[in-house]
Amino acid sequence: MLHILICEDNLEQRIQIENYVNQYIAAKNVDVKLVVSTANPTEILNYLIEFPDKRALYLLDVDLQHDTLNGIELGAKVRETDQLAKVAFITTHSELAYLTYKHKIKAMDYIVKSTPKEIELSVIECISTAYRLYLEEQSEQMKCFTVNVFGEVISVPHDDILFFETHPQISKRMILHTKSSKLDFRELISNVINLAPEFYHCHKSFVVNTNNIRAIDKVARKATMVDGSHVLIATRKMPDLLKRVK
Repeated sequence: MLHILICEDNLEQRIQIENYVNQYIAAKNVDVKLVVSTANPTEILNYLIEFPDKRALYLLDVDLQHDTLNGIELGAKVRETDQLAKVAFITTHSELAYLTYKHKIKAMDYIVKSTPKEIELSVIECISTAYRLYLEEQSEQMKCFTVNVFGEVISVPHDDILFFETHPQISKRMILHTKSSKLDFRELISNVINLAPEFYHCHKSFVVNTNNIRAIDKVARKATMVDGSHVLIATRKMPDLLKRVK
């Protein structure tokens, strides 16, 4: 799960940003959670101590009116603790952007406080980018297939994938069959053939996860998957698939 933390000392603006974040989470149904919203940078630092390895997006006000830290200094401490943290600054002073480079914070965005609509769009874009990067990082660690389904980015563990099937009615689209669902997305079968060693192009219309085959019927030329579904097997592909399953 991607955590989001807000540090903004203007109460009205902080509530506004909270609303943008929560509305995005509800609308997109993504694995994201707003965990901290505060005017006190110490709460952000306490989170880092408690969850040093948790992937998070930090939305920080540059102009924090606090006794110990301003927003730039807080961002520097976040980066020092978590090299993979996603940091975005929110401010009325765009000319201060150079300070983020000076402190080597590597901010992913710099949101200027303008109209509510422009701020909302910038915050949403920030979350979308941070979540995409989070999914890509998770895919590398967990062996996941990341797919864009009508604008929603979904990460599916390889172990959950049964097979890919070319769409029977629509060209350049595929159906991803998992143990619990079906996902319709735009892709060519040639682009999923070599995703992982366990995926095998067993038929012109199917790429099967050999780890999830329960049985193979050589006469009917089909594979039965662990959920009971079936995948067609081309005659010339049968010998190689039998070797892979064994």
